[in-house]
Amino acid sequence: MICGGIFDIETKEQKIEELEQKTSSDDFWKDSNTAKTILKELDGLKSEVEEFRRLNTLLDEVETILELTSDTEDQDLEREAIEKLDKAEHSISEMTFRAMLSGEQDECSAILSINAGAGGTEACDWAEMLLRMYRMWANSHGYSNEVVEFTPGDGAGFRSVTVTIGGKYAYGYLRAEKGVHRLVRISPFDANKRRHTSFASVDVIPDIEEDIEIEIREEDLRIDTFRSGGAGGQHVNKTDSAVRITHIPTGIAVACQKERSQHRNREIAMRLLKAKLYELEMEKRRKEKEAYESAKAKIEWGSQIRSYVMHPYRMVKDHRTGIETGDVDKVMDGGIDDFIYAFLIGKRKG
Repeated sequence: MICGGIFDIETKEQKIEELEQKTSSDDFWKDSNTAKTILKELDGLKSEVEEFRRLNTLLDEVETILELTSDTEDQDLEREAIEKLDKAEHSISEMTFRAMLSGEQDECSAILSINAGAGGTEACDWAEMLLRMYRMWANSHGYSNEVVEFTPGDGAGFRSVTVTIGGKYAYGYLRAEKGVHRLVRISPFDANKRRHTSFASVDVIPDIEEDIEIEIREEDLRIDTFRSGGAGGQHVNKTDSAVRITHIPTGIAVACQKERSQHRNREIAMRLLKAKLYELEMEKRRKEKEAYESAKAKIEWGSQIRSYVMHPYRMVKDHRTGIETGDVDKVMDGGIDDFIYAFLIGKRKG
């Protein structure tokens, strides 16, 4: 067993017992907000302990294989042992890294927005490519993901698109992606096959849960309904169910058009608004609103956090950490963990 240290499984198991005793009390649901908080903590602890147990099972299997191959060579068993060790190493790395995510909202799900910048149709297509990259990253981590609002581009992609990514620590990871992303490639929209440079900005905020108290007065809201537009295909919404909510005091506007039910779209839009208002309040409390706004650099030359070059050579480079790779396809298929880890570890050291 690899107990102790940052994993501290014995303490977690003791905490689970304490929380389960609380959930079995007769007055547990007397305060629903407290009950929800306890259940959320309990689920998180159980998930961590179960992950630890799976890791130990994996290592036990490796030990058994090594015992079987100690007296005889069996290449198939050796390959199996190596594969299991690779999985164990990856699991330990993720568990170690998550232990460092201690920000106030790091455990939250995330709301990720992508906006096309300089580059016209090419930039709108780039925004859709980034959306695919983040959804594939989410899938590889077992996170749910849904597009809840979008504005189609002229001819391709999106001028803007918002996706919710649900799962523990989604925000903690994805806050590393906030900034401008630059693409260099031969444009498929240019008949002369010239090289184009495009930009898109990514913004990420925590998707706060229902137990966070944010007061929103009905008289402060303007609610509009509209028919979703688009070029067709999977983005078509054939009903007048789309909802846009504007918070008049702050000017914050959110929209949802993914559901056929106007009521359901309103629920999701209110959740997005609540998250945005919460983020705004946190910025005010930390007296960092000016820094937050200045961090949203102009979406053009010289402001990018990462470059994705597909011509004349192939490389993705993060300008904040210096991390780079020539495997562009892997990155575009969601393989961005190296960039995320390097940035967040650097921020922690800083």
